Amino acid sequence: MRWYDVAAIGLAVLLQQVAPSAAAAAAAAAAAAASDDKAKSRDDPPCTVHSPNSGSFFDLNPILLAPPESGKKAHKDQRTSSWHARGYDYPANFTLNVCAPVIEKLEDVQGVQESRWRNVSAYYELDGKVYSIGEQSSEPTFRGRKMVLQYTDGSPCPDHPRSKRSLDANGLSPRKLIGHDDDKRKDDDDDDRHDGSGHQKENSKRRKSTLISVLCERDALAPKASVAFVGASPDECAYFFELRSPHACGGVSNAQQTLGPTGVFGVIALIAVLVYLVGGCVYQRTVMHARGWKQLPNYSLWAGIGGFFGDMFIILTSSCGRLIPRSRGYRSLSINGNGRGGGGRGSRNDDENRLIDQLDEEWED
Repeated sequence: MRWYDVAAIGLAVLLQQVAPSAAAAAAAAAAAAASDDKAKSRDDPPCTVHSPNSGSFFDLNPILLAPPESGKKAHKDQRTSSWHARGYDYPANFTLNVCAPVIEKLEDVQGVQESRWRNVSAYYELDGKVYSIGEQSSEPTFRGRKMVLQYTDGSPCPDHPRSKRSLDANGLSPRKLIGHDDDKRKDDDDDDRHDGSGHQKENSKRRKSTLISVLCERDALAPKASVAFVGASPDECAYFFELRSPHACGGVSNAQQTLGPTGVFGVIALIAVLVYLVGGCVYQRTVMHARGWKQLPNYSLWAGIGGFFGDMFIILTSSCGRLIPRSRGYRSLSINGNGRGGGGRGSRNDDENRLIDQLDEEWED
């Protein structure tokens, strides 16, 4: 048995083992992906997240608004203001940004230190005052199948929410259960909010927060992003919004695209060549009972191509040889029997004439 027979048998065995090996590799990859979900989430760039359910990659950076650089004019399509949401039944409209502080320059934010004004990512204005409803957060998360973005540490929540004030204005007061321990709980809360000197503790104050539900918008004519106000909690401490954007639809991470278009094409071509060689060798050996080099698929075609290239090489080398300049010098002179110098061409003609005459004489005899 020759070496190419052994190679053909090995290729046939390899082809039979491809399918089980591929299935095992797929199972191992799935297990590894399931075990590395937490590691991937830690390595995600800011304002991006991987879905734990589908594994899709979500990038909200295209809808992150940044102010124009100082001294440079804003581009034609660049926004100069943050995203806005109408309050409808709420007595104020809202301004917010995605994964970044708002573009607007804020001053006198209620209950927020001046050093943190530039970190406000959502706010509203009411009665000439600015209220923060959350500071910057660049980590969207998934709760089930919903992607959300949460801002916290806004302005302090009001002691008397607007809803309760409106009830008091109408002459209605919350009902109280007789014999219930509401008074005791109220006293305990007052003790928790105040220290021994009667001053209110700083950490006891709750602060406003924002929860944004990020949804995919598949309408081709939809804007880059649209924000809608959903509602607020009765104590005016939590605000809920809905953000729709084409950029909130899942995709593939750029980090996973390690191969460019040329690399992908090369891998596909390599796989096609391997399938062609392995499948052709198996077919020629098992069906056509070919041996030796004839086991290769289309052996006669490839042999003819090899002869064609050999002929072309000979033609090109001979053509190039004619283009090489020859050295010019004196040529050898031959002297005939008469003592005259001349080339060998005249003597050869005389010899040919004598040979022809001799043949004619013999023919006549």
